[in-house]
Amino acid sequence: MMSSFDYELPAQAIAQTPVEPRDAARLLVATDSDGDVTHRRVSDLPDLLDEGDVVVVNETRVLPARLRLTKETGGAVEVLLLEPQDGDSGGWEALVRPSRRLPEGTTLRAGDDLTVEIGEPLPNGRRAVRLHTAGGDQLAALDSHGVTPLPPGRSPPPRPDSTSPTTCWTGAEGTE
Repeated sequence: MMSSFDYELPAQAIAQTPVEPRDAARLLVATDSDGDVTHRRVSDLPDLLDEGDVVVVNETRVLPARLRLTKETGGAVEVLLLEPQDGDSGGWEALVRPSRRLPEGTTLRAGDDLTVEIGEPLPNGRRAVRLHTAGGDQLAALDSHGVTPLPPGRSPPPRPDSTSPTTCWTGAEGTE
């Protein structure tokens, strides 16, 4: 039941920046079927694993999928890309704000190299959108114009440099 995951999280309990060194990060360990947990550090992980255990590593980088765009009239629009649609043709499922004021076919702009065309309404308040890029490289356009979506309570970090673990340890692009 999803309501089991609803809880209050005080803002001061939300990490704003990664701890250094990274293996000093806190680790919540739940190994007992009775629900008991212990608090450890990531550096303790090798001591917690037994032969035959499997470790799954998520190497995706969160896409800078939040776009702040402009209508032809100058009005501001925010588009949060959720899921790619239609393969590589530029189609996305998105949250658009303000969605009701944007008829299908409205073109939004971010600089000279990215436009977003508003498509049909979808279930759950979502919209179909289509990205058009000058060079055809959607990832480069998102890197230039998008920002990483953050959960409530998180402050935007400075853009990572090429030595940041967020930048150099990731492989595949992803939205989550």
